[in-house]
Amino acid sequence: MDSFEYNSSPSRVVFGSGTIKKVPEELARAKVSKPFLLSTPQQVSHIDLLRSVLGDVAVGVFTEATMHTPVEVTEKALEQVKASGADSIVSIGGGSTVGLGKAISIRTGLFHLTIPTTYAGSEVTPILGETDAGRKTTRSDPKILPSAVVYDVDLTMTLPVSLTATSGVNAIAHAVEALYARNTNPIINLFASEGVKALASSLPTLISEPSSQAARSSALYGAWLCGICLGNVGMSIHHKLCHALGGSFNLPHSETHTIVLPHALSYNAPKIPAAMEALAAALPESEGDATKGLNILLQKLKVERGLKALGMKESDIDKAADIAVSNPYWNPRPIERGPIRELIRRAWAGEDARADL
Repeated sequence: MDSFEYNSSPSRVVFGSGTIKKVPEELARAKVSKPFLLSTPQQVSHIDLLRSVLGDVAVGVFTEATMHTPVEVTEKALEQVKASGADSIVSIGGGSTVGLGKAISIRTGLFHLTIPTTYAGSEVTPILGETDAGRKTTRSDPKILPSAVVYDVDLTMTLPVSLTATSGVNAIAHAVEALYARNTNPIINLFASEGVKALASSLPTLISEPSSQAARSSALYGAWLCGICLGNVGMSIHHKLCHALGGSFNLPHSETHTIVLPHALSYNAPKIPAAMEALAAALPESEGDATKGLNILLQKLKVERGLKALGMKESDIDKAADIAVSNPYWNPRPIERGPIRELIRRAWAGEDARADL
């Protein structure tokens, strides 16, 4: 076995059904008592539920969390948090809300408890992506990692089928890139394979049976494992492309990850035989071909396959390629503008991924 290093993320995780009721207990455990609550405008009902659990201890609420964590939104929320006298942050929602909670926590040092309602995985990573003047930047710091995560399967039961699918594939993307990360290790590979397997087996069920408790539980479990992958090892060209596309063209996060993933995998395929073998084993009906397995999974999930349907213009392809090759992440295959441009063109057009880039 090759030498490796492994760091365990020091966050506390509570997983189950109805676990939102344990939030007061978790805050008391952390010796905080004046939480400030965060959500998006679409998830005010979750805030209402959280308030009913917490009683009258919440000192403020901000319901304007926004995709890609714009700095101007963070600054607006920050003013309200400081004025409230809060000693903690409780974020409830998807990646947008978790991101805002991280942005506030790293700026203030406040305890951050998060309650994820999607499969984004951001809640177990020390990574913060922020957008300023149309450009997305990412930083990593152990202090960014939320201190506690409460996974309540019940809160995912009403997640729309379309978001269930794309959020789940977004999680799979973390595990895919973890398998061929420069600093990958056997422990993370176990998490990645198990995470992909749990999501790839449960997501198709949720398309036809969105209220399946067993499938929802499996999907949330898989998302947690995939999030751990994202938080522990470096990401490569897939995440670089998605950050470039999302931050520069304001494309929706999980939908963009879903469209780009099989193409990014096909780009790297010649250089990552072990990762391709592990993925093929985790993806149903792959028949030994991980790219094929991903294509089949996306077909089953009935997701959008083309960036043009998300609003990206054909004229944006060259700009996206330029951004993607500037200051690139480490990648197992050297970054070449020609094949990267073709990768983006295929993703824009909505073509099936092919391992011939």
